[in-house]
Amino acid sequence: MPASAERIVVLSGGLAGYLYALDAPVVATDTRVLGVTNLDGGFPPAWSDAAKAQGTKELPAGEQLNIEAVAAAEPDLIIGGGQGITSVQAEELYDQLTAIAPTVLVPKTVANWDKQLEIVADAAGRSDQVPALLSAYEDKVKEVKGKIKVPEGNVVYFLSVSSNKPYLVPPTAALPAMLAELGFKADDVMAKAGNPQLFGSGDSFEVSPELLSQVADAPVAFVLPVSGRPMAELATDPLYSQLPSFKAGTTFELPASSYRPDYDGAMATLDLIGQTFA
Repeated sequence: MPASAERIVVLSGGLAGYLYALDAPVVATDTRVLGVTNLDGGFPPAWSDAAKAQGTKELPAGEQLNIEAVAAAEPDLIIGGGQGITSVQAEELYDQLTAIAPTVLVPKTVANWDKQLEIVADAAGRSDQVPALLSAYEDKVKEVKGKIKVPEGNVVYFLSVSSNKPYLVPPTAALPAMLAELGFKADDVMAKAGNPQLFGSGDSFEVSPELLSQVADAPVAFVLPVSGRPMAELATDPLYSQLPSFKAGTTFELPASSYRPDYDGAMATLDLIGQTFA
């Protein structure tokens, strides 16, 4: 591992934002970020300017990791992992990646942005910059908490996906944990659902339509349209329209980037909460 990497290749777009926040040199990166991916190419808006300023190149997106493009970037450090298909691709080609340069994969079980930031910063030799970022986040939490009025009652988090099957987010996932700092209390949907198996990286689970009214009966809700219908469309679906939060008009939509936020996503989510509940 280089003490301070100078040519970093990032295999997951969901991790790239941390490196730009740390002002680390990214020579090439995957650009796919949950909910904001541009299939025609281009960097996600949150770090597009930083990527262009550095001259970062886009890694080809596909069903398999383009190992030749990684090698062509001549990295002295490769960072990947996290959640999603890019994590699986990196795991499958880990041996080939380590033959190119030292490779660090963030475990897919690490979903919270602050832990991901620490791992990425440590790998890039920039751990000394983490305290300032965390301090800015904590200041933002205090600022937002001091100016909002949190709705009464527990909160349920809906994940809207392309299959249109009902998915909920457990209280331990990144977004509910973050909003708990502001006073939003996540409902214990896991217990109500009979402690079902969590999907993938442990931050969602499917609920049968027959059980949704029993599990998602909290008076307040957030909808996260990751690849599915927005809140307005869910509100016209009888499956959702009769739920307490939809009937009372206490359902709120957040962008997909709030579901598994990186540092920039967390800060942007705090701003949105501040504007919505001021």
